[in-house]
Amino acid sequence: MMNKNSESAELHDLLQKARTGDAEAFEQLFQCHRNTLRQIVALRMDPRLSSRVDASDIIQDAHAVATQRFPDYLEHQPVSFRVWLRQIVQDQLLMAYRRHMRADRRTVHREIPLPEQSSVALAEQLTAHGPAPSQQVARAEQIRRIRAALGQLVDEDREILLLRHFEQLSYKEIGYILHLESAAARKRYGRALIRLGNVMRDMGMTESQL
Repeated sequence: MMNKNSESAELHDLLQKARTGDAEAFEQLFQCHRNTLRQIVALRMDPRLSSRVDASDIIQDAHAVATQRFPDYLEHQPVSFRVWLRQIVQDQLLMAYRRHMRADRRTVHREIPLPEQSSVALAEQLTAHGPAPSQQVARAEQIRRIRAALGQLVDEDREILLLRHFEQLSYKEIGYILHLESAAARKRYGRALIRLGNVMRDMGMTESQL
């Protein structure tokens, strides 16, 4: 298996080739991120929408947009290629919600409702350093309780916790996605974490259980 450093080097080489107009290199770059992009869609695809639109359709639309906008990305390169692609995918998901669910035009992270599977994934990530896998019963209960706590947060709080802990994005990257300055993203994350801690304490849990 390729280690992380060699993988990063390969992606860098592909980006440099794509910069010269190598269409095959761009396709390889996109394919390297396809599984991550599908996961982004899966975490945010409401069951009502998934009955009308397939995740692969969202990814395909994002591919078309990314191909068209790639020269502009190369000129400005505001974030990593992965995060740039991720934002395009989320924009396409938003457009699908607007077309099929007649959503109001609000900001992306508020307009797309976070389905239950997002809380499941986040709870599992937050408990990654909890009880050992051999203690399945204890860990399952811990995940269940944290899911319940997350369920009491507004989508805005859960979204930024998801971005920080599940996707492991930097504050700069989160700011790019949420259209915030890095400092504002850090503050919003801090407030969300405090609110989660308050909910957990009300439920008789402690933050050490994360």
